[in-house]
Amino acid sequence: MYMVNSIFYVIILIMSVVVHEVAHGIVALWYGDQTAKMAGRLTMNPIKHLDLFGSVLLPLILVISQAPFLIGWAKPVPYNERNLSNKKWGTIAVASAGIIANILLAITFSIVIRVSVAFGFASESLMFIASAIVFMNIVLAIFNLMPVPPLDGSKILFALLPYKYKNIEVFLDKYALIVLLLFIFFVWRLISPVIFLLFSLLTGI
Repeated sequence: MYMVNSIFYVIILIMSVVVHEVAHGIVALWYGDQTAKMAGRLTMNPIKHLDLFGSVLLPLILVISQAPFLIGWAKPVPYNERNLSNKKWGTIAVASAGIIANILLAITFSIVIRVSVAFGFASESLMFIASAIVFMNIVLAIFNLMPVPPLDGSKILFALLPYKYKNIEVFLDKYALIVLLLFIFFVWRLISPVIFLLFSLLTGI
């Protein structure tokens, strides 16, 4: 049963990161950059977005090791900041789009949970699916807010940082994978209580 549920969570993870990446591309297009559109990335086809490590290997490692959380990412949707109508705020908007998409998914399915409970049609399967979607998208939103490349939080941070702090960007870019793995396996556990609190506030569960 653990493996079945884990595979189900991986599927939800993949579809949630696809929504996340498509949101980036749509906002980039809205700001005048057609790079994602030309690359065929404005699609819900998961094959177009899968990243070998972030979408496949890391989730499998976490499932096999029975980690208390599941996280991952897709291939970043390409965009050219020089094509954006506003480079600074366009960059921030594109980076924020995926996070906002995940938050909206979490809110939408938390409403489904509350309505189904209120009107008495909260079946076990519906609650399981909706709860998994809410939880996964809260995790993705918070995870991507972290200011570590290649996560969206780093793009927001770099766009807001004054040039005199460029050394911070250089350091994080240089040691991105190491910092990211350290964050996933050590710091993430400290953030877990926030995730469960948000899940409870949204769903009432």
